[in-house]
Order: sequence, then C-alpha cells, then structure tokens
Amino acid sequence: MKRRATLLRWQCAIAMIVFAAPAFLHAQTKMQKGRTVVVISLDGFPAYALDDPRLPIPTLRKLAREGAIAASMRPVNPTVTWPNHTAMVTGVDASEHQVLFNGLLTRPNGGGRPSIEPWRDKELMVHAPTIYDIAHQAGLTTAQVDWVAIYRAKTITWQFPELPDPKGLIEREMIAAGTVTAEQLRTFEDSSQAWQDQIWTDAAAEILEKHRPNLLLFHLLTLDDTNHEYGPMSAASFTAMASLDSRVKQILDVLERTGLSRNATLIIVSDHGFRTVKHRIHPNVLLREKGLLSEGPSQSKADAWVLSEGGTAVVYVTNPNRKVELVAELRRILTGAEGVDRVYGVEDFPKLGLPVPALSDQAPDLVLAATPDYMFSNESEGDFVTQVAVGGTHGYLNTDPKMQAIFIAWGAGIPRGIHLNHISNLDVAPTIAALLGLKMNQVGGHAIQQIVKHELVNDSRKLQQVKKRWRWRIESRYCRAMVVNTARQRNQLGTPACSRPVTEERPGLECAHAVLRSARNQGYPANISDMHGLLPLDWGCIRETIVVNAL
Repeated sequence: MKRRATLLRWQCAIAMIVFAAPAFLHAQTKMQKGRTVVVISLDGFPAYALDDPRLPIPTLRKLAREGAIAASMRPVNPTVTWPNHTAMVTGVDASEHQVLFNGLLTRPNGGGRPSIEPWRDKELMVHAPTIYDIAHQAGLTTAQVDWVAIYRAKTITWQFPELPDPKGLIEREMIAAGTVTAEQLRTFEDSSQAWQDQIWTDAAAEILEKHRPNLLLFHLLTLDDTNHEYGPMSAASFTAMASLDSRVKQILDVLERTGLSRNATLIIVSDHGFRTVKHRIHPNVLLREKGLLSEGPSQSKADAWVLSEGGTAVVYVTNPNRKVELVAELRRILTGAEGVDRVYGVEDFPKLGLPVPALSDQAPDLVLAATPDYMFSNESEGDFVTQVAVGGTHGYLNTDPKMQAIFIAWGAGIPRGIHLNHISNLDVAPTIAALLGLKMNQVGGHAIQQIVKHELVNDSRKLQQVKKRWRWRIESRYCRAMVVNTARQRNQLGTPACSRPVTEERPGLECAHAVLRSARNQGYPANISDMHGLLPLDWGCIRETIVVNAL
C-alpha cells in the first residue's frame, strides 16, 4: 500500500511538470491572439509626396512622428496594384508569386487578344504562401477590405470585398446598422470612388469594432484614380490625399475607442508611386503596320500582342510555330522606337524579378520600358504616339525614384521617432509576421530590424516573466524524485518516455531545453544562455522529450 501511494505521488509529480508546459503555451497563445495588426494601403501614394510640407495630412504626419517612417519603399516589377499588394503579403516578387497584372492573364486560341480577368480565385492566382494564410493556420483571425488577388481566399475569416455582396456577413451587419442599403451595394461599382472609399472604411471599422481580427488588410483607391486622371501632386491629388488622411484617422479613432490600440500596430503603405505623362505610345499600331496584327469588328487575330502596364508593356507571341523568329523581329521593330527606352528579353527577367515563360503561363516573351513622360496603351488603331493633355500613370521600372512607395508604422511594438532608410515592400510580410509572433520562411525580404529589435526587447521581458512562472509551478523535490523513481522503478513504471536512460546523475538543463523550444515556437528570441537561470543547475530534471511529447 505504501509503495502504491509512493508511485501515485510520483505520477502526480509527472503530471504537475508535464502539464505546466501546455499551460505555458496556452498563456502565450492567448497573448499572441491579443495582438492586432492593421495594414492600410493608400493606392498610388508616392513617397515624394510626403516631402511637400503643404500636403494636409495631419494624421499620417502624427503616425510618422510617433512611430517609424521609411524614406521610401521600393515596389516590385511591374509597379502596378495587384503584383505589389501580393508582394506585400507574400514577401516575394512576381517571379515567385506570379501575379503580373490586376487579374489573371488568359490567352484565347487562334491568336486572339489576351484578356485580364480580375475575379479569379486567389488559389489560382497567387503561387506563394501569404501572411494571412500563415496567421490563419496559427489559429489567428484574419480580415480583408478591398484587398486584391484574394478572391475566395479560404484563410480570410471576415471580409468586405471590392465588389460587396448584400448577402455577406459584414454587408448584412452594415445594412442593419443603416450604414448602407442593399441597393447601394448592388450598384456599388457605379458609385464614385470617394464614396466607395468611405464605405470600405466603414466596413473596416465595423470589422475591427465587432470582430477584432488579429490581422486586417485594408485597401483604398481614391488617390490612384485621381492621379491617373489629373496627374500626381495636382490640386485634385492633394484633395484626395487629404481625404485618405481622414480615412486613416477614422480607423485610428476606432482602435482608440475600442481599446484595441493598446495591442494594435497600424502599418500604412502604398503599392507604387506616380509619374506625370505627356505622350501615349501604341505599340500594337506598329505591329499592325508590320502585318503582325489584324483587328476587325468581330474578330481580332495577331502573331503577337502588346499589353500595357503603364510605364512598361509586355509582349506575348501568340504564334508558337514562329516564336523564335517573331521574338527577334519584334525586338528589332520596337528597339529605338519613339518613347521606348529599352526592350528586355527573357534573359533579363530574373534581375527584373519577373517569371520566365518556361515556369509560368503568365510570363511574357519581351518587356518594354518607356522613357519618362511616355506611357504605353493597348489601342491598335490611330497614330503610334499621341499626346496626353493631363494625367499620370505608374508601371515604370521599380528603380525609378518616382515609383517609390510609402511605409509608416505606429502602435504596439513600434519604437517612437524611428527614421528608416529605403526599404523593400518584400519586408512588409515578414515584419507583420514578427509583430504577430509568427515567422515566414523562404521570403525575399526580412523583418525590419529597427522595429523587430524593439519587439525582441519586449519579448525578453516577457521571457523573464515566464521564468518566474515556471519557478512557481515546479518544485525541485518533485523533479528530482521523478528522475530517481524512473531510474529505480523502470519495470513498475513501464517504458520510460526517454529515448536514453535517465539517471540521477544526468545534468539538470533538460527542462530548460524543453522550455527553450516552447519559447522559440512562440516567437521568443531565446537561446540556451537565456534559460540558464530558469531552473537551478543541480536539478535532475525530466528529459525534454517527456515535456515536448506532452505538448
């Protein structure tokens, strides 16, 4: 009876030690789930705009002053909306995520004009893991408002898409609250861009206030439309940027009113900059003149097509039997043409961050780059070059200073008054991951050290709290007695969990190793030297495999 009671006591000791580990994990998971990261993309906001002191953006300047701001953020090629929003959530460029347009390229048979289809499933378009995929897999909640290349994403918890559905959950909540009517949502695409931005902001506020996601991706379009029509830094552009500042303030007010701001990080980005243009190039006109393209009212057919991306254009050969011959001929025709700065071949694609045709059906055969003041257009009739009265565009190579985007970070985990140098938008996704206690592998960027380093300091303080909690939960006599009992009572206790024999003389840092592994899994910046103070060195502690197996 006495021996049975002794055995029961040792089993209780094992339970106490082993089950402390899940308690540790649960506490840290709860802490991770308390974090909120809100990413607001201001489409078409150039980095150089922030240098103008006349720009009325008090909220953005406040966030930059109280948080971190980059001198500029380099986009990926092509410098258009969907490829760069995808880069910001995957951490890789278009050569890997394979989003080259504001939609999916489809090629009809028989040499017809390729088309761009925006409403295609995310799983079909995006060929790299996203931060919202990783967050969802980790048990965090995700949301999106007007984000792109995200249609029917299975890892988004709440959404209000670019084209809202009156039957959607968030849409029904907003209809019930009187924010918008079902009829307004049905005709949403016919409304002004400014009104759409307001409704998207209301939807983001609704999601934050009622559902409190760990990650919200939110995209606003007014400025991009305005810059295209009236040109960047025009009076209309200034008004649009001031309006965006008000939208950001609305989200900031929601975070503060709900108390989310205590554990929330706000990241403001843009996808690309803007250039003023004076001339429009029509490469398909040149192809038509050379007999490579024929287009009628009922049928279009060509050996090759040129698709505009604004400051660049992509060339697709549609006659596979003459591909080598046609690529050489097209290169000869287009090189030196007015407004064409350079023609890039497949051999240049890797350094441009573009996929090659052998690896992606989205990849072109040639890329054209325009000179400043020129942009490409898709028309195949009329003059090769036409004048532009007023307007702007983007899509130029990502090395162009005018194409650089903005990055501002504020809130939890962000030190005050940090001025970053020039960063890459490939750094956005791993930085979000670090703020959420997650990690993204195989990305082209990295977590921004000036931000993450501050987060690691905070995590080190949390690690000290973990150490104290473990000291409180584990008593040395139980840990030592359990090892002794395992060594002496092997037959009675059955096969031990250890892969090697446990003896009373075994060094006493096995528990520390187990806690270290758990800490790393939770995103702590721990190494074994950090853990030496966790348990007294003279403890004969349970093998790490016992604890880890219990996790």
